[in-house]
Amino acid sequence: MNESTVYIRLMKEDDFDAVVAIDEKVIKTRRTEYYELKFERLFSSRDFVPVSLVAEKEDKTVAGFVMGELYMGQYGIFQEEATLDTIGVDPLYRHQGIGRQLINEFVEHLKTLGVQKINTLVDWNNSDLIHFFSSNQFVPSKTINLERTL
Repeated sequence: MNESTVYIRLMKEDDFDAVVAIDEKVIKTRRTEYYELKFERLFSSRDFVPVSLVAEKEDKTVAGFVMGELYMGQYGIFQEEATLDTIGVDPLYRHQGIGRQLINEFVEHLKTLGVQKINTLVDWNNSDLIHFFSSNQFVPSKTINLERTL
């Protein structure tokens, strides 16, 4: 694996277009409304502490991102668990260690806030993503996500 030279920093509002573009490249559909809501929550909500980072190349190109939340409970007390709900690396920069760098920085940031557990959801059929999370020390949880099709 060729480690890429990137700088991991907190996500800014003007990263919106880059995040949407990367996500579209990865999942092959544009989710502008989804990210409008996420960015609004990221930069406006008082109930959640955003933990969102971008990987920026030396030329200031955003190569990847990770987004998650830490719920702020009653009396402003943080919960001990956070969520990682969205991660993306531009396909042009895959297999360069950027995803691992994002996860490591995400974890370190959460540790400083007292978080002891990170939760995420992965499609059972997405073996690449399951492998990625497994290689980054994520394991199956003791809870099962159930669904009912209507």
